[in-house]
Amino acid sequence: MSRVMIRSGAFLLPRIALLAPGVGLIAAFMFAPILLTVWLSFHAWSTQTPFSAARFVGLANFADLFGPTSVGRDFRGAFANTALYAILSIALILPLSAALGVLIHQSRAIGRNALRAVLFSTYMVPSIAVALVWSKLYSPTEGPYDQMLAWLGLPTSDWLSSPNTALVSLVLLNVWQQTGYFTVLAVAGLTQIPTTVYEAATLDGANRWQAFGHVTLPLLRRTLLFSSVIALINAVQVFEPVALITQGGPVGATNVLTYHIRRVGVERAQGGLGSAMAVMLLLTLIATVAVLFAAARERRGP
Repeated sequence: MSRVMIRSGAFLLPRIALLAPGVGLIAAFMFAPILLTVWLSFHAWSTQTPFSAARFVGLANFADLFGPTSVGRDFRGAFANTALYAILSIALILPLSAALGVLIHQSRAIGRNALRAVLFSTYMVPSIAVALVWSKLYSPTEGPYDQMLAWLGLPTSDWLSSPNTALVSLVLLNVWQQTGYFTVLAVAGLTQIPTTVYEAATLDGANRWQAFGHVTLPLLRRTLLFSSVIALINAVQVFEPVALITQGGPVGATNVLTYHIRRVGVERAQGGLGSAMAVMLLLTLIATVAVLFAAARERRGP
């Protein structure tokens, strides 16, 4: 027995040594900041002072977030904007990526490799560059969108200067940049579906739409679930377009949580309160992802 334990230990030690650098980096740059943020969320701390100056206040920061003061109202507004941004982004990205994935996956599609490269290239463009270009596209004077609407005899839009359209405009920017990446994921999922399944569906008399609804979508469910989780994570992390284009305006219509956390924690130096907001964002994201997986597992059945 002791010899078996010694041999197993000798076998595991090289593997542990190989994993140690990666695990150490993850602990240093991910887990340690998360734990520090959780610790700071229970303290009153200014970012202009050292950590030793933090004063324990318990759940006071979280109480402020859900209280009737301006702190709570601003937080709830930013939370609602983030939720709406994520819902709209996912609702547009997933169907578009699935449709484009099916188009590219077709063996008869002309130029599908070029189309795949073009779509994925939008994801490779830095978010800062995308935000700057789209701010010009939305410009009310020289922007091509308003010019095209005017040529068609349609009323122009305020795009980024109206509270009714500012957040939707940022959603369209996000959809343009993200759809290519999720299209590649959809194509990867489609390649895992055996052709024999489609042949059996054809023999049973199913047309293309019936095959898509009863074969493709059910077998693509795991890929779509993974895509929805990644799209959700990307959506709640939106920062560059807001910081570069709208700065949370107009009238707080695009004030999402990441930008609001930066404004409170850095600009106002309320590090404890900003940490509490970050913890609430993390807990909400974890809970939402858990609900998505639980719903998918329940739908799939035992």
